[in-house]
Amino acid sequence: MSWLTNFVRPKLRALVRKTEVPDNLWDTCPACSKMIFHRDLEANQRVCPHCGHHMRLPAKRRLETLFDDGAYARIELPKVASDPLKFRDQKKYVDRLKAARDKTGEQDAILVAHGRIGGMGAVVAVFDFEFQGGSMGLAVGEGLVAAAKLAVLQQSPLIVIPASGGARMQEGILSLMQMPRSVIAAEEVKEAGLPYIVILTDPTTGGVSASFAMLGDIAISEPGATIGFAGARVIEETLREKLPPGFQKAEYLLEHGMVDMVVHRHELRAMLVRLIGLLTDRQPRADVVKLPQPQLEIPSAKA
Repeated sequence: MSWLTNFVRPKLRALVRKTEVPDNLWDTCPACSKMIFHRDLEANQRVCPHCGHHMRLPAKRRLETLFDDGAYARIELPKVASDPLKFRDQKKYVDRLKAARDKTGEQDAILVAHGRIGGMGAVVAVFDFEFQGGSMGLAVGEGLVAAAKLAVLQQSPLIVIPASGGARMQEGILSLMQMPRSVIAAEEVKEAGLPYIVILTDPTTGGVSASFAMLGDIAISEPGATIGFAGARVIEETLREKLPPGFQKAEYLLEHGMVDMVVHRHELRAMLVRLIGLLTDRQPRADVVKLPQPQLEIPSAKA
């Protein structure tokens, strides 16, 4: 009986048992609901190959896609108070921070890196939406200030890539104070004569869109990104009117002059190389041709 139990029965079970497929091998596109093999999706920079929907891209992956050969150096950001207001709702704020840090491996919702894009130096500040929805608190404000100072120090353009639900409510008024601070940081870059480029991704809302995110010398957006201040439902309830189709989407904002261009993720790096080159290379691309000065005839004074 032991021979049947220990040898024959396991062999029979192995023959009829269904092969278990790991759940993380396939992703579903939220736009067209089609299944995508996870390796194909990652190779396509998390853009749906069926409908072109741009899914959210992790912060580190985004840095790799922009810098030459995916090589960049991150800077250590200033330390801030973790829970300045001793905030608590359903959970303590310190516990929420710990969970977000364990999940992402980052200290907060912003990464600042520098390197070369198309052979030209650049500083990039990118938001991590996985860290409490990319919300802007003290740490994010300090990160933006540090990125601006680094750009001025290196005489490099500053590229900011927000993906955020807005200010972090657990830090109250301190989070709202980061709005004017981020505006000042952007102005310091501009006053130094350096390009300030913003790449709006899904979503860019709340206090982030009401501050530094809409102040770029050039505002680029990814296709289909949600960009706005308040949510569409809140606006409809306030105005008691139905909003037009595509309201707060990148294409709608482009049509109404709120963004300069909508660029596919695959073309974003090439566009940045072109823009940085145009904005930083102040030398003429061709020989300067001296034009003849027009001869002005001065009428003689009447006697």
